[in-house]
Amino acid sequence: MVNKADKNQARLKRHKRVRGKVMGTAVRPRMSVFRSRSNIYAQIIDDVAGKTLVSASSLDKEIQGYGGNKEAAKKVGQLIAKRSIEKSIGKIVFDRGGYIFHGRVKELAEGAREGGLEF
Repeated sequence: MVNKADKNQARLKRHKRVRGKVMGTAVRPRMSVFRSRSNIYAQIIDDVAGKTLVSASSLDKEIQGYGGNKEAAKKVGQLIAKRSIEKSIGKIVFDRGGYIFHGRVKELAEGAREGGLEF
């Protein structure tokens, strides 16, 4: 019998290792990314207070169409940047959630940078 490595378990292990080093504060909160097969989600979190300050996903009404591609990820990045600028959050720490900085995660980050977030 072949033992196949569980990709999600490996991702969670990487995410846990990074979370030991990356922490969001009120001054510079953490932007966490989660991607599923058909959607992508982003949250800006103050880890000290344990609160989500801003969130956006490809399921929001502002984003039309399929949420599992790079175009939707870029729109989510721009949307979360817009919402965070409205709440006077300009600088963040980017947490890629254990995913490779490639494809949809990279597009979300580029969309957030275009929207005015610094990281």
